[in-house]
Amino acid sequence: MKKFWAVFVARNLEFFRDRSTLIFNLAFPIILILGFAYAFPGGGGTTFKIGLVGDRPAAGSVEDVAFLHYKHLQFLPYAGLATPLDRLAHDQIDMVIDFSKREYYVNEASSNGYVLEKMFAAGDSSAAAPASGGIFSRNTVSGTPIRYVDWLVPGVLGINILFGSLSGVGFVIVRYRRNGVLKRFKATPLSAFQFVSAQVLSRFFIVAFLSTVIFAGTDSVLHFRMAGSWALLALVNALAILCMISLGLVFSSRIKSEEAAGGIMNLITWPMMILSGVFFSLEGTPQAMQIASRAFPITYYIEASRAVMLDGAGLARIAGDLGVLAAMTLVFLAAAAALFKWE
Repeated sequence: MKKFWAVFVARNLEFFRDRSTLIFNLAFPIILILGFAYAFPGGGGTTFKIGLVGDRPAAGSVEDVAFLHYKHLQFLPYAGLATPLDRLAHDQIDMVIDFSKREYYVNEASSNGYVLEKMFAAGDSSAAAPASGGIFSRNTVSGTPIRYVDWLVPGVLGINILFGSLSGVGFVIVRYRRNGVLKRFKATPLSAFQFVSAQVLSRFFIVAFLSTVIFAGTDSVLHFRMAGSWALLALVNALAILCMISLGLVFSSRIKSEEAAGGIMNLITWPMMILSGVFFSLEGTPQAMQIASRAFPITYYIEASRAVMLDGAGLARIAGDLGVLAAMTLVFLAAAAALFKWE
């Protein structure tokens, strides 16, 4: 334990004494969150999203309505009402139309819903014939509208965890290998397990500390929506940090140059940022993109943390996401242990 503790303390001191790195790790995500909060004080854009339940009428049929053919509207099919009504209540979609019951739903607190209802009423009254059952009946849902920044913050924290974990473990070990530090460690009584576990625990402490400071600092100004359990959110973050650190150990286990490490890290991180729903919802995106996103651990972190913060989800609901993160962590650790070399 003395050898482990010495390496753990040394790594923490190395990070906190590097003031430029410390300031960047704190300032960048805070500026990003505050910038998006200022740019998007309400919704995240102007696209109208309408959930459709039941079979959509064929074009030109007596049941068809003109509204379904308006431009610049995105229609999302759902198998049942539960999911779209939940998303409608939280302003994630703007309207729901149920063709099987000839009903439509709007959120009375939504400005987009008000505009869409007017458009839909005009289209329905002009196209619906008596044989089709007449005009659709109106229903409303209530719920707390979710600001874009509330939806965004789990993604920004996920990116911070991703970069902090990969660079803090990956680049450091590669630099140690290039400078001959690992070769010197090999000649000491310090085992590979002690060295790697100290690096993992040190980086876990640093990333968890920075994430807490960033979240608490921005929350004191923006007051994020928190519908679920703080303890469960902490568990999600802890598991995500371990998973990202384990991924960093994999790509740093044999790389000898920081240039190669930087290229590989960009190859790993940029697809995650684009495809994991960090800055925009994957709802309505091409199916291939949604399938590709399931290969990235940050996708499961963002899903679980948003479910806890925005929907008040419990452990049972996010158990699948946590299970995938835990399984990925074990796979990454096993791969890192098999590939790790001192020199």
